[in-house]
Amino acid sequence: MIIIMFSLSRICPGESCKKELKIKLTLMRIIAAGDIHMDLDDLANIPGIDTADHIIITGDITNYGSSLDAEAVLNRLQTINSSILAVAGNLDQPDVARYLEDIGISLHGRGIIIEGLGIMGLGGSNYTPFNTPYEFSEEELCAFLASGFARIKDAKDFILVSHPPPVLTKTDRLVNGSHVGSMAVRTFIEEKQPLLCVTGHIHESKGQDYIGRTLVLNPGMMKDGGYIEAIYENGILSAALLP
Repeated sequence: MIIIMFSLSRICPGESCKKELKIKLTLMRIIAAGDIHMDLDDLANIPGIDTADHIIITGDITNYGSSLDAEAVLNRLQTINSSILAVAGNLDQPDVARYLEDIGISLHGRGIIIEGLGIMGLGGSNYTPFNTPYEFSEEELCAFLASGFARIKDAKDFILVSHPPPVLTKTDRLVNGSHVGSMAVRTFIEEKQPLLCVTGHIHESKGQDYIGRTLVLNPGMMKDGGYIEAIYENGILSAALLP
């Protein structure tokens, strides 16, 4: 049960933001999914998505699509559950990231604290051989991670939502076994040790791994039915890859 005393309409875009979120809760349930690629039906059919306290989208909302395509997906999702946080993926055009910022749900380089639990995010990806629309250097990814962490550094614990997976894990391998994840993400996890990293990007690497205490989960492509359920209750986080 959650009693919201202050409704957050926008994630704080800068250090000057003075709004405070005051939430009294006994249990928070989060559903996370990604690599949607315009797959509205499978997204809408995730069990319990309508009653989750927060929906987190880990990127690739579209398939090389624009903000209009992302808007179509999110409008459909908002009819089911309006509490959404998201990052754009490397197959989303840059204007998708700007759209997420404009409507106040972007986690890219940003963060929010809810009852002691921080949630921060990273969109896009490290460079690929395919010159996809929304890619960054590892140095740029480091800067985005630092920016997001600055906003949740006072949280008791936190979750990292990262479209690119950390390199050298079971969540970043291609079919041929090559590891193609981000070193910036891995280094950040090694140093900051979030409770959970929710990732995506590499469809064939659906699965889980650990970096220290950090559980890393990649639910795979939405059309294959994978999603993550996380429960935060009385300061304890549990998470599972489903179904």
